[in-house]
Amino acid sequence: MGIDKEQFLLKFRNDKRIISVMAVDNPKQLPSLTDGFDTLLLIVTNDLSLNNHTANYIRDDSRIQERWVDPSSIEQWIRQGHNRNILHWLLKGEILLDHNTYLEGLRHRILEFPADLREHKLLVEFSLFLRKYLQSKEYILDDHLLDAYNNVLEALHHWARIVIIEDGYHPEITVWRQIRAINPGVYKLYEELTMSKETLKQRVQLVLLACEFSVMSKMERCCEAFIQVLKETDKALSSDELQQHAQLIEIKTELPLLLNKLVKKGLIKEVAILFDEEASEIELRYTSI
Repeated sequence: MGIDKEQFLLKFRNDKRIISVMAVDNPKQLPSLTDGFDTLLLIVTNDLSLNNHTANYIRDDSRIQERWVDPSSIEQWIRQGHNRNILHWLLKGEILLDHNTYLEGLRHRILEFPADLREHKLLVEFSLFLRKYLQSKEYILDDHLLDAYNNVLEALHHWARIVIIEDGYHPEITVWRQIRAINPGVYKLYEELTMSKETLKQRVQLVLLACEFSVMSKMERCCEAFIQVLKETDKALSSDELQQHAQLIEIKTELPLLLNKLVKKGLIKEVAILFDEEASEIELRYTSI
């Protein structure tokens, strides 16, 4: 039984704390998208004290979850990809209330997938790919096969997301179904890794080799957003300055590893600056080529 959405419209319409309200019905094939509730109510609020507030209740025999979130958090979810349900909610949900057409505008921007958001997502996904790929390589050398397998599977997942973004689409929850239509070659690697009759070590080594040739060659393309940050400043920046940069905050943890790889590939320049004469400490800073 569906909820009476008109009742909720009356309930929220005059609440000055609310910007917009969206109802997301439970998709029976993927109930986790609404945490198993019959309906998720996404409530966009201008009251920061209510950010991330949730309420679970039953109304008219329907199990309902309210999620209150501020616009800044929604923007972060979209940019970072940490809450991968958000795209489904925003694209498939029914807008019940929308002051200043906030949700309608956000939905339009997602569908448009502007270049700056696309470049940012490529950088985030490549940074995460790089970490998992290198960890798998280390584990395979020490014969920690299950750890190597787990990490290369995650690396392959980020590779799939990179390919999807390059093709102009947002990665969905069901990435492997999506990549199968866009790039059968990457999907075939997923099948080889998870279902091949080769030994576990051979399967991991095969995918690592494919990663080395196919994804590492994408480094410059995927890191354009980062390289552009360096080009826009007239001085060499320290690792700490880069980690605090507003456009790089989502890859803060992965940044030191990424910096080393970009320097080794000759895509950015490492500059040594005398930091403490008495201690003979030299600080490493980074600039564009």
